[in-house]
Amino acid sequence: MKIAIGADHAGFALKQTLAERLRHQGHQVEDLGTNTTESVDYPDLAAAVAHMVADGKVEKGILVCSSGVGMSIAANKIHGIRAALGVSVEEVDVVRRHNDANILTLGARFTSEPLAEAMVDKFLTTGFDAGRHERRIHKINAIEASEDLHQLGSDA
Repeated sequence: MKIAIGADHAGFALKQTLAERLRHQGHQVEDLGTNTTESVDYPDLAAAVAHMVADGKVEKGILVCSSGVGMSIAANKIHGIRAALGVSVEEVDVVRRHNDANILTLGARFTSEPLAEAMVDKFLTTGFDAGRHERRIHKINAIEASEDLHQLGSDA
């Protein structure tokens, strides 16, 4: 699978570990940084990964910051992205099966390496259940489209 991964300075170490593990598993990993522990702004990295997912250049994305929340908020601003914060393996299972999440965000300060690895594995191996959940994804997409139209109308 082709996966984009990114992190800010707080998530750098966990990102490095996850990226190496994913490569070892045979995945093609697009590491968009950061590549040091020097302070960077997480929205820039979230947008870079989210655009790769939204544009179909990769199948899934993984983002890591201090809490995982900032990355999730920023990534969800990109049309077509459904980024979800991973807190437990069970929750990641649900966000894939019910919400068709295409980006997993992780909080480096609150997530152990073994738990992060287990959540990433679950994220990458769990499919979308569709059915009644697909109707809800269509509604989310409709909200997104109406917001796009709203923005266009306010620019006129």
